[in-house]
Amino acid sequence: MPKILPIDTPPLGDRSYLVHDGRVAFVVDPQRDIDRVLALADAEGVTITHVFETHIHNDYVTGGFALARRTGAAYHVNADDPVSFERVPVRDGDVVAVGAVMRLRVRHTPGHTFTHLSYVLEEHSRPVAVFSGGSLLFGSVGRPDLLGTEHTETLVHRQYASANGLAADLPDGTALYPTHGFGSFCAATQSEAVTSTIGQEKRTNPALTTPERQFVEDLLAGLDAWPAYYAHMAPANTAGPDEPDLTPPQRADAEQVRRRVAAGEWVVDLRNRVAFAAGHVAGTLNFGLDGSFATYLGWLIPWGTPLTLLGETPRQVADAQRELIRIGIDRPAAHAVGDPAGWAVDGRLDSFPRATFTDLAQVRHHRPVTVLDVRRNLEHAAGHLDNVVHIPLHELPHRLGEVPDDEVWVHCAAGYRAAVAASILDAAGRRVVAVDDEFPNAAEAGLPVTPGARQDTGAGHR
Repeated sequence: MPKILPIDTPPLGDRSYLVHDGRVAFVVDPQRDIDRVLALADAEGVTITHVFETHIHNDYVTGGFALARRTGAAYHVNADDPVSFERVPVRDGDVVAVGAVMRLRVRHTPGHTFTHLSYVLEEHSRPVAVFSGGSLLFGSVGRPDLLGTEHTETLVHRQYASANGLAADLPDGTALYPTHGFGSFCAATQSEAVTSTIGQEKRTNPALTTPERQFVEDLLAGLDAWPAYYAHMAPANTAGPDEPDLTPPQRADAEQVRRRVAAGEWVVDLRNRVAFAAGHVAGTLNFGLDGSFATYLGWLIPWGTPLTLLGETPRQVADAQRELIRIGIDRPAAHAVGDPAGWAVDGRLDSFPRATFTDLAQVRHHRPVTVLDVRRNLEHAAGHLDNVVHIPLHELPHRLGEVPDDEVWVHCAAGYRAAVAASILDAAGRRVVAVDDEFPNAAEAGLPVTPGARQDTGAGHR
């Protein structure tokens, strides 16, 4: 049996795979930072000879093109994908030999995209694994709406057919290796599973246990917004992305930080929300590295806006750069590290309070305050505090005028998005309190909560 090594990218909720027979290897859906793949191949003592893409990705910039060029590997992409580079075109039914015993049989599995492919790994003509990309996932499927609402109805039915086709044609013991489904917004729903087989999915996956009409209705009802930066991923991937430059950007002193804030550029503090609330440079925004940093920064930033990163250490800045290149934000304009007081011209820092839902309940007994819920629409519909202003975080920068001009207590599901929103409000000169608490604690604190009929099953509840 070939050795299958997942390469996890938890911030984006994706997996790539390196598979080898002890001598040669192939890679499926590599992320942009290919140094991780090369290091793993080197540690395993194998040579990468083939790279496979399951689809033109919507949630990250691929490293496949750069990896193939670096290693000389054959780069396999669907023959019908409109790419602008040379590749080895593959179609449904093709069989690609890798080494002496590994064979990959190409399956057309449309649904996540029209040209989506899965790859069935065969050993001695026997299926042993399937790399399903954004088709059949652990307990779910890839969402069918990322190509636009005009295609969603068609793609959701094709996704159902693709998932059931894999299940019908592959032995129950076939191991399942999807690319999405570990927190990615490309997944229709999320699962806690870390491994699975075709047989297990037949027992538990709604795509395989539910009549098609019900499956379609349930899946479409559970879809919510996806990150705005997705719109830039397919064009980047069809153009053939180069290797990223991960060298440090130029250093920014306090005066440069001030000028960049004043110019309307984005100056982002990478520290955790507790540290940011306690003291930060006026006008800076907080996207902590301890949460879904790249997802929410990429979602909110006006594309192409110059970006300066502020971190406690050079490692924080380097980690942020690595996350950002995966979504196509390649070169920050500048960076600074060290004591936050050194990032301010006069050494003075702004701050705002943090609180719990218990604190909010007590305050509401004494005086009126505005409560802002920045969760997504389905989360809000599933249950929300009474008498709140609801603006999803990704809409907040464009809807600040809808937030009353008084003290604002902002909350989400667990604190991360509330901290981002609080920093946006603070930078706009609003009086803000960040509720750093789990939403279920609101009812326990005695706050009136209106229940909803359904629960959001999307990614990124923080």
